Amino acid sequence: MVQKLYTLNFWLLCSSSLLFSASFNMLIPELPSYLSSIGGAEYKGLIIALFTLTAGISRPFSGKLTDTVGRVPVMAIGSGVCFICGFLYPILSSVSGFLFLRLLHGFSTGFKPTATAAYVADIAPPSRWGEALGIHGLFFSTGMAVGPAIGSAITASYSINILFYSSSLLAFLSIGILLNLRETLTIKQRFSTQTIKITKSDIIDLQVFPAAFVTLLSYFAYGTILTLIPDWSEHIGIKNKGLFFMVFTISSLLVRFVAGKTSDKYGRTAVIQIGLIILIISLLIVGLFQSLYGLLVGSFIYGIATGLLSPATNAWTVDLSDPAHRGKAMATMYIALEVGIGFGALISGWLYQDRLIMIPRLILLAAAIAAIALLYIIIKQQNIIDQEETAC
Repeated sequence: MVQKLYTLNFWLLCSSSLLFSASFNMLIPELPSYLSSIGGAEYKGLIIALFTLTAGISRPFSGKLTDTVGRVPVMAIGSGVCFICGFLYPILSSVSGFLFLRLLHGFSTGFKPTATAAYVADIAPPSRWGEALGIHGLFFSTGMAVGPAIGSAITASYSINILFYSSSLLAFLSIGILLNLRETLTIKQRFSTQTIKITKSDIIDLQVFPAAFVTLLSYFAYGTILTLIPDWSEHIGIKNKGLFFMVFTISSLLVRFVAGKTSDKYGRTAVIQIGLIILIISLLIVGLFQSLYGLLVGSFIYGIATGLLSPATNAWTVDLSDPAHRGKAMATMYIALEVGIGFGALISGWLYQDRLIMIPRLILLAAAIAAIALLYIIIKQQNIIDQEETAC
C-alpha cells in the first residue's frame, strides 16, 4: 500500500507547529529592550543563551520520552511550557525572575520539535522525508515570520504584558490541535522514573554526528542574529524590530516549497553545501554593507540559506538514524542546534556590551564559523566519494 504524505494528521501537525513557533518567536524582538527597561542591559546575551541552554539539556529526556512514551505527549509538554511562561513574565518582572523564565521557557523547544520531527518521519514515506520536513518547516517558519512582526505591533499598540498573554494564547491553541493527533509510536511504555532515567548512550546518537556538527556551526549565526539584530535594526532606523525576521522567513518560505524535494532528488550534502555558501554571502552583506538596504538584502538571502539548510539537515539526520531510536537521533541534532544558537548568542552578547561598532564585526565572525561548516562537509563528501571508488 502506498503511504500518503498529505494526510489530515500531517496538516494538523503543521498547524500546531505554526502556532507554537509564533508563540515564542513573537517575543524575541521586544525582549532586549524589555530587559534593558528593567535594568538588565548587560545580560542581553543571556536572553537566547539561557533559552537554548535548557532546550539543549532537555533534549536527551525528550528524545527518550519520544521513543518510549509517545510523540504526542512530548509535543504537548513543549507547547504547555510556552502557555505557562506567557503568564509568568508579567509576574516575575525582576531581572532575576526574567532570566529564570528564559531558562524555563527553553524547555518548550527542547520537547516539541524533537517529537515533531520524529512524528513527521513516522507518517511520511522515506523517499519523501526531505519534502515532508520541508513543508512542515514552511509552517514553522511562517510562525517565525509573522510572530516577531505581530509581537512588535502588539507591543507598540498595547503593552509588553499583552504581548506575553498573546504568546500564551497561541500556545494554548497549539495544544488544542495536538489533542486531535493520532499517536504513531506503536510500542509504548507507561511514564515512570525509568523513562526519564538517562544514561550516556541516551544523550548523543553518534550515527548522526555529521549532520549535527554542520547544524551546530551553521546555527551559530542565528544566535548572533537573535541577539544583535534588534538593536542594529533600531540603530539604522527600522521601527519594527521584527522586520529582519519577517523578511528572512518569507524568503525561507519561498525556498522551502522546493528545497525538501531537491534534497530528495540530488542528495542532502549537495544541497547543504549550496545552503552554506548562500549563508556566508548573506552574513557578509549584513556585516559589510551597514545600511537599511544591506540589512534587508542580507536578510532575504539569509532566508534562502536557511530554507535550503533546515530540511536538508533534518532529512540527513533521519537518513543516518536507526528507526528504533529516531527520537534520540533528532534530539542529538537539536542539541547541536541549541549549542550553536547558544554559543552564538552568548559570545556575541559578551563581546557586544551595547557597543554598536561591534555588531558588524560579530556578524562577520558568524560568517567565518559558517565557512568552517562548509569546509567540513566538502571534506566529508570527498571522503564518501573516495570510499565508493575504493569499493568499486
